[in-house]
Amino acid sequence: MTAHRCMSVAWALMLLAGLALSTLSCAGEQEQTGKIGVTVTVPPQAEFVESVGGEMVEVAVMVPPGADPHTYAATPSQLAALSRSRMYAKVGTPIEFELTYMDKIAAVNEAMLVVDCSKGMELDDPDSEAAGMEPHIWTSPLNAKVMVRNICDGLVQVDPANRVYYEQNRDNYLQRLDALGSETRDELAGVRERAFIVYHPAWGYLARDYDLEQISIEVEGKEPSAQDISRIIEEARARSIRVVFASPQFDPRMPQVVAHEIGGTVEFIDDLAPNYIDNMRAVVNKLAQAMK
Repeated sequence: MTAHRCMSVAWALMLLAGLALSTLSCAGEQEQTGKIGVTVTVPPQAEFVESVGGEMVEVAVMVPPGADPHTYAATPSQLAALSRSRMYAKVGTPIEFELTYMDKIAAVNEAMLVVDCSKGMELDDPDSEAAGMEPHIWTSPLNAKVMVRNICDGLVQVDPANRVYYEQNRDNYLQRLDALGSETRDELAGVRERAFIVYHPAWGYLARDYDLEQISIEVEGKEPSAQDISRIIEEARARSIRVVFASPQFDPRMPQVVAHEIGGTVEFIDDLAPNYIDNMRAVVNKLAQAMK
């Protein structure tokens, strides 16, 4: 056996041992806490599950804060830890992480209930020129309400004895989302310009539901061409847009180039922040200030 092959075998054995230890550790933790293990794809979903599940749940997030669900690779320990989850809440849209890993996630724990958070939701038409197939459904408070209801239904299915508890928590959180939606509509009601420029088009559903226009620098997940950049700069100048919004998960250099050309500034807004309601309030405030 060659040295290279010996090293490969040793590494594989170490990886398997790590997976086993991780699985045993996670199972032991759940036995001690007595909570229901729920795993979600992106951080905003964690607030939804925690708000409905309360003290009954323990939530794990596959794509951690600061990571990009379009490119993030799950770790072996994350996949192993799924053995303790009784429910997985997937976004349910064609977001790359789920396209890559959902089959593997389901195979790790066949007894785990998989909840589709997009069930019953009106998704953007893939042929729409305005937004295309927008996977970031959580960026609209109206969509968040649908996600929360689906999560509640899943928890009731997993733990029917606590139906009343989950449904009361759901209704309380839905009231908070209603308030967020009303605040969003009021804050955006009097803005001068309904369009905003972003690098990564994560805000299509917010734009759709609150009568805004999202102008994306990124084109179908790719860097824009020089012609694309020129078109955006011309449109921004014509509409007196002075702010370019960037996401912390992406390189800010391209937004900075556009902002420089229009004599504007770059502002950061994060569609993946874990504190959903507080973050959405901050995002809407930045949008409203930019469009005055």
